[in-house]
Amino acid sequence: MDIFSVLTLIGGLSLFLFGMNYMGDSLKKLSGSRLEMILSKLTSSRFKGFLLGFGVTAIIQSSSAVMVTLVGFVNSGIMQLAQTTSVLMGANIGTTVTGWLLSTSGISGSSVFINLLKPSSFTPILAAVGLLFNMFSKSDKKKNVGSILLGFAILMFGMETMSGATEGLQDSPFFMDLLVSLSNPILGILAGTLFTAVIQSSSASVGIIQALSLTSPIPISSALPVILGMNIGAAVPPVLSSISGNTDAKRVAASCVYIKLFSVLITAPVFYILNGVFDFAFMDLNASVFSIAFMHTMFNIISTIVLMPCCKWIEKLSELTFKAKEQAPSPFQGLDNRFLIYPTFAAEKAREVTADMAEIADSSIRLALKLLTTDYSDKKRKKIREREKNIDMYEDKLNAYLVALSAEPLTAAESAEVATLLHVISDVERISDYSYTLAKTAREMSEREITLSKSASKEMALVSDAVKEIVSLSVQAISDVDSDAALRITCLNQVIEKVIHQMKSNHIKRLQKKECSTELGFIFSNLLTTFGRISGHCSNIAVYFLQKKSQTFSPHEYKSRLQDDTTNQTQEFYSSYEEKYTLS
Repeated sequence: MDIFSVLTLIGGLSLFLFGMNYMGDSLKKLSGSRLEMILSKLTSSRFKGFLLGFGVTAIIQSSSAVMVTLVGFVNSGIMQLAQTTSVLMGANIGTTVTGWLLSTSGISGSSVFINLLKPSSFTPILAAVGLLFNMFSKSDKKKNVGSILLGFAILMFGMETMSGATEGLQDSPFFMDLLVSLSNPILGILAGTLFTAVIQSSSASVGIIQALSLTSPIPISSALPVILGMNIGAAVPPVLSSISGNTDAKRVAASCVYIKLFSVLITAPVFYILNGVFDFAFMDLNASVFSIAFMHTMFNIISTIVLMPCCKWIEKLSELTFKAKEQAPSPFQGLDNRFLIYPTFAAEKAREVTADMAEIADSSIRLALKLLTTDYSDKKRKKIREREKNIDMYEDKLNAYLVALSAEPLTAAESAEVATLLHVISDVERISDYSYTLAKTAREMSEREITLSKSASKEMALVSDAVKEIVSLSVQAISDVDSDAALRITCLNQVIEKVIHQMKSNHIKRLQKKECSTELGFIFSNLLTTFGRISGHCSNIAVYFLQKKSQTFSPHEYKSRLQDDTTNQTQEFYSSYEEKYTLS
């Protein structure tokens, strides 16, 4: 095996790993948010959890992705530790599907039909179809299907390239000595563990062994312990993922390790004791792609049957490994970077946190309006200030998370959702800022002992009620993605603008009649300006949700079109608010 064969091997390995990752990512995108929603909700029993783990892993071709996602779910409080153990065991069997897909490369025969089943015959067709879907289809779904076909074709081509590059290994004394040493169970298991820990995919590791078996004689006695070790190495991704997680997340990672470790510690000694007694003849045979897939599958099935009744013990051991620590749940648990590989789900969690942010802003507005109309309290003003700082923290966290999400490969709908949320959190933050502006105005009025006239107070109470309602509707629009609430906001905003304009006219008349002082006039005018801006930001939020499908973000232009809207529903909403908030 010369330097050129080594370079070819590196190229083949690169194509194989790229194809596997590309196919897996495309499968995740095709599934949208359905797979993770199933994982988080439908794990009410051990059996259901097992089936879900098997099904999801077989679909996305990655047990590591499933395990890392489970760590994220538990870290975010979406799932409990008890719901994950059976899912993990199902994932162990689901990951064996990849080996069977790759085993088609070992098909041989002289008939035309048999040759058509060989990857070298059908992968060029898959690649061509996938390329056509990617280049000419406008549907995101078809593009994802095309990416899946391309990914599969690339990994199969990479596998064939690796096989061709390793053809000369059978003549290498070093390689043959290495294979002999791997027949030692302990060395073989360690080698498989380390190799998979580096690659971070047991499916890819098994595929590489299958590729080597096509051209080089690998005894089953050497392949089996390596396969056993690969199962232990597959626990590395969830362990790395849990490092920054909470106690429950670390417990899930510990469960992954214990399941993988106990699977080998229980089955390997039994098998090798039986082999010592009965001297299995097949151990001296050379492994084929089919026998490697079979060994991988049987090991996972047997170990799962043995460990399935022990789920509670594994959970208890994980809890003993990581003792619970008393800590308040973080409001940002849902913004977990592990969810970025599922953009639809990640955007949904970001929207939920945005809704929490909007509720805090709503409570601040209500408290600030109370300070204007009832006895002023500096303690309450400071409380509004604390909430405003909290809102700033929400904005920073959400901005960082959404920017990270926007760097992922997104569909047009996902990009529109991320853009909408980025605009919305900015408007919510501004609403919070204005709540503190109102609080400072209330303090100024209290310190200078300024009071509104009877007519001005009555008008202020009316517009305050309208502002409270429009902010509350904004929270509803964000929380429930409620287009009806969004349309109501745009209509109420028009009414508030009209009321503010009339209040300014009335205020000028009071100044002319000297019913209101100039000093109070400035404060009153500033309050109306603040109310108008709060209403305007609420209207922006509504417009972002209403025009999200068009993927254009020019709120002023869209507002103009809404103001000219004469549909029955729009006119009905506008008329009801105009009647409700009319100055006498």
